[in-house]
Amino acid sequence: MGCCTGRCTLIFLCVLQLLAALERQIFDFLGYQWAPILGNFLHIIVVILGLFGTIQFRPKYIIVYSVWTVLWVAWNVFIICFYLEVGGLSKNTDLMTFNISMHRSWWREHGPGCVRKEVPPPVTRSLDDHSFISVTGCIVEFQYLEVIHSSFQILLALLGFVYACYVISVFTEEEDSCKY
Repeated sequence: MGCCTGRCTLIFLCVLQLLAALERQIFDFLGYQWAPILGNFLHIIVVILGLFGTIQFRPKYIIVYSVWTVLWVAWNVFIICFYLEVGGLSKNTDLMTFNISMHRSWWREHGPGCVRKEVPPPVTRSLDDHSFISVTGCIVEFQYLEVIHSSFQILLALLGFVYACYVISVFTEEEDSCKY
């Protein structure tokens, strides 16, 4: 096989998906976003499986990868709808943390240009309560950064799906031609 085949392109896309998922995983860990952490973890495992299947000429692994890319697109569409508050979803809920903490997206307080300032709580509150945080001056609001991340994941997943289908057809065609 040549260097610019569908197989090499799928390997490149899988590596790119791994890098993008690892970057996203880091920022989800920083924001204690447990639902995306779990999703990213599964995504990393399946992309490694797809990468292995592509390198080792195993179409069944690539089929698992292509089915996962469809689910990954659906998850990222949900993330986009969540942060844009489409269909009754609200970005101010604890849904992404499984309702076990009050953490939000790391980008909410640390986005590009954001100035974070802690405001002391009122005297009537107890010492173990959370402090108020004021964020101003953000160049891009956090929900749009999350939407950009998810859109990039969707783009990579769709390209990966197309190339995975192509590589599966090439592999099965080669297997059929070797039988005679």
